[in-house]
Amino acid sequence: MNAARHSPARSIAAHAILATYTVIALFPVIVILINSFKTRKAIFGKPLELPSAETFSMIGYQTVLEQGDFFLYFQNSLIVTVVSLALVLLFGAMAAFALAEYRFKGNRLMGLYLALGIMIPIRLGTVAILQLMVASGLVNTLTALILVYTAQGLPLCIFILSEFMQTVSDDLKNAGRIDGLSEYRIFFRLVLPLVRPAMATVAVFTMIPIWNDLWFPLILAPAEETKTITLGAQVFIGQFVTNWNAVLSALSLSILPVLVLYLIFSRQLIRGITAGAVK
Repeated sequence: MNAARHSPARSIAAHAILATYTVIALFPVIVILINSFKTRKAIFGKPLELPSAETFSMIGYQTVLEQGDFFLYFQNSLIVTVVSLALVLLFGAMAAFALAEYRFKGNRLMGLYLALGIMIPIRLGTVAILQLMVASGLVNTLTALILVYTAQGLPLCIFILSEFMQTVSDDLKNAGRIDGLSEYRIFFRLVLPLVRPAMATVAVFTMIPIWNDLWFPLILAPAEETKTITLGAQVFIGQFVTNWNAVLSALSLSILPVLVLYLIFSRQLIRGITAGAVK
């Protein structure tokens, strides 16, 4: 009775904490947005004030659209992120289902091997990855980035989803088998809808590192036609002079997809994060 009585209060408290952290996390984003509409002098003189009639300026956005091919960079980032995210969620969910559902020799060893990908950064293998891409003829292609980001996101995806897969009722899956459903239909029609909060959580935390990454685009795809938006923004950063208006404008535009994804999956994201914590 006491647990049932306090569960709404705990839920409200959990949502309040998440809302507080969201505001704190979005504060730098808000600062970037408001400064992208200011003159250079106002950026450094009054960084926390809203643009006024004297400080308002669109020079940063004009520079971004005139110099370089910003829409191509945006398109490249969008293609790489969406395709990588789809592959991570598909293959990660299937592998997590297999590890959670079936008991076979080497099951735990396979799970441990996949978990090592979380602890060992993929950037340690940059030289070997570059050599592999050169040998495969994939340098300066979006395919190289998609393959790397898929490999990068799979360990965490499998680790999270396998825990959620184990909570799915065995009676539900056995009932599907009795009705003649194949394992694929059980996976896609019965299991996946029940782990949507976890899928949304993995999607958000997988997308952000891919979208914001500078390391692999700089090494594997630095050509003009394959630049991502993060790499394209480096055009405005020089050794001695930096066009801060253009940099802040480019960053403001690049933040939009992340914010849109967060708004779309926010409810599922909160459910996925708080699952098991609120009873």
